[in-house]
Formats: sequence, C-alpha cells, structure tokens
Amino acid sequence: MNKTKIAITLDQRTVKCIDRLVREEVFSSRSLVIQKAVEEKLQRIERSRLAKECAKLDLAFEKAMAEEGMSIRLARLGDAERTQQLQGKTGLPG
Repeated sequence: MNKTKIAITLDQRTVKCIDRLVREEVFSSRSLVIQKAVEEKLQRIERSRLAKECAKLDLAFEKAMAEEGMSIRLARLGDAERTQQLQGKTGLPG
C-alpha cells in the first residue's frame, strides 16, 4: 500500500503514551502506533455507521421480503425439482 507522510500535532501526554508503547516494544515506531490507532478508529466509525443503518431496517418487513422471494423461487421450480430441493436431494451446493 502506498503511504503518504503527514505532519500532526499531539498533546504531550499523548506523545508520552506513544513513546512508552514504542519503548515497551508494543509497536516498532511512533508512526505505526498512530497508523494503527487511526485505522481502528476509522473501522469503529464505519461499524457504527453500519449499525445505525441496520437499526433503521424493519425486521418484519425484511423477513417478509425474504420469504416472498423464496416463495417466488420455489414457484418457478417444477414439481419434481421442488420436492427434491425441499428434501435437500438436488445435489447442488446449498
């Protein structure tokens, strides 16, 4: 992955904490500490955003839509195929 060098300003307490992690060999460099911290924060933000979007879903509606889709799919199968699929004997990967 390509990397870009940037300059940041941190308070002294944060820098001391970062230096301690490097000194204790938790991370090999200050850059790595900051990079991992930023990556983790961005992942948390993304998961939070996704969770908020999922919370907006109407679970009963989503379930009904999924069941309707399955009903349509089964209705399109021939009688023999439908019986085999319901019994799990199609030989096709599930």
